[in-house]
Amino acid sequence: MGVFQRMLSAAAFLGFSPYHFAATLKNTPAFFRQMRAYRAVRSAAFPVSRPDLEPILTDYRAQAGIARGHYFHQDLWAARKIAARRPQTHVDIGSRIDGFVAHLLTVMPVTVIDIRPLESDVEGLTFHQADATRLDGIADGSVESLSSLHAVEHIGLGRYGDAIDPDGWRKAIDQFKRVLKPGGYLYLSVPIGRQRLCFNAHRVFYPRTIVDACAPLRLVSFSAVTDADRMVATPTLDEFDHASFSCGLFEFQKADERA
Repeated sequence: MGVFQRMLSAAAFLGFSPYHFAATLKNTPAFFRQMRAYRAVRSAAFPVSRPDLEPILTDYRAQAGIARGHYFHQDLWAARKIAARRPQTHVDIGSRIDGFVAHLLTVMPVTVIDIRPLESDVEGLTFHQADATRLDGIADGSVESLSSLHAVEHIGLGRYGDAIDPDGWRKAIDQFKRVLKPGGYLYLSVPIGRQRLCFNAHRVFYPRTIVDACAPLRLVSFSAVTDADRMVATPTLDEFDHASFSCGLFEFQKADERA
């Protein structure tokens, strides 16, 4: 990491955003020009009132939305696969509620487990506050469809109020394997690339580290989002060993010995 990047990281740590500060300086004149133009029209229903001003100065050149990034790609990847299989029940551990879980709720009920609390009365959403390294109360081999997207890399680092445990990520995966029903599917995403710990933000994994930790589950498919935000449908596992911060999308299935 260069000196400039370290300075930006230090500024962010202190709650200061150089981008927003620069945008404020640059766009303030435009804000006042627009306010004067609006006042000249003299809207009776919605006049400009100084006490109610709320300058938003970072959206002048913004795009219509964000159709990129790890979360965008992974949420669609997992939601499409699960919706196509239509399991009777689905359990998610730690994924983004206003992204992936919201997508899935349009087609089926979802039980969400997270160490953080959640206040919700959304129809179809059942929530349990629990530690992913234990999953107390969930019986062995009882979950037919399970997901955990961009969550495992945080477990045991204390970032979300969880206990410090360097092996927390592996304990969580062991729990996923325990509760998964024979024949059931696990949808897992984590940062991949040069393996390292970025305390206390996250871990970055070699893809093979995840595959080995999930054994004896069978790897059904592996996809990835590159450092350049390009979705790759069927890369090799070793292809991302030298990536900086890509996203690995792993689909596993538990063997059904009865079949």
